[in-house]
Amino acid sequence: MALIAIIDDDPDILDSSSIVLKSKGHNIVTANNPRDGYKIVAEQKPDLIILDVMMDEPDDGFYLAQKFRKEGITTPILMYSSVSKATGMEYDKSEMVPVDDFVEKPISPEELINKVNNLLKAKEVK
Repeated sequence: MALIAIIDDDPDILDSSSIVLKSKGHNIVTANNPRDGYKIVAEQKPDLIILDVMMDEPDDGFYLAQKFRKEGITTPILMYSSVSKATGMEYDKSEMVPVDDFVEKPISPEELINKVNNLLKAKEVK
């Protein structure tokens, strides 16, 4: 199955996402900050990245997604966000936010599995 990197500063999100995805046979690597997240992506070359918007700083996820793309890392990115619930602002895929899909936290196991499967299938087609 796929190697998935989950980068989020919330240990509950890391644990629950890991459990759900491992139950479907995926291998998981995690990081709880952008620095370690960048390192695991650069070193382990996952098939999919799940990235939180807000970590140490409110825009860490946006910054990290931009850094991956600028460095030629084309791995699909699913961005976790609670920003629109907290601020009322909605985000969409763009040059400023170079991700493949968004999901609001909390995410149900079924929705997570569907989003991951869709992104992995789209990667295979490319």
